[in-house]
Amino acid sequence: MFKFEIISPSRVNYDLKIIERIFKIIDIEVKKIQKWVLNIVFVSQEEIKELNMNYRKKDYSTDVLSFHYFDDFSNLKDEEIAWELIFCEEKIFMQAEEYWLWEEKEFYKLLIRSILHILWFDHEDDSDYKIMSDYENIIWWKIFEN
Repeated sequence: MFKFEIISPSRVNYDLKIIERIFKIIDIEVKKIQKWVLNIVFVSQEEIKELNMNYRKKDYSTDVLSFHYFDDFSNLKDEEIAWELIFCEEKIFMQAEEYWLWEEKEFYKLLIRSILHILWFDHEDDSDYKIMSDYENIIWWKIFEN
């Protein structure tokens, strides 16, 4: 299972026990290697826009960016930082309002999706979208509906 660290303070409400449960359920449901450390970072809309431009050549803010720092993970020690999820606080608040969710549930939704991206899931075409969406639904159900 991934280890995680929340690097920056956030105005987004969240429960560490739910975050731990998300990681645990993903570890159980997704049969891919999940070790090393994953950082969770919260930034402003301006900061994520700049990161999006620098790394993806997209000139707009986004809700979350997922980064991996290695192409080959074979020589990493378990305590090394291999991943980073960068969340935009303002986007979480705006999307929560748009989708009629509490901001913490919007954050959990984005966290689940981002971890799946880190595990090489994608939603570029219909079949990939279906696979990823099925995992998202299973994980969400086990966390909040179970």
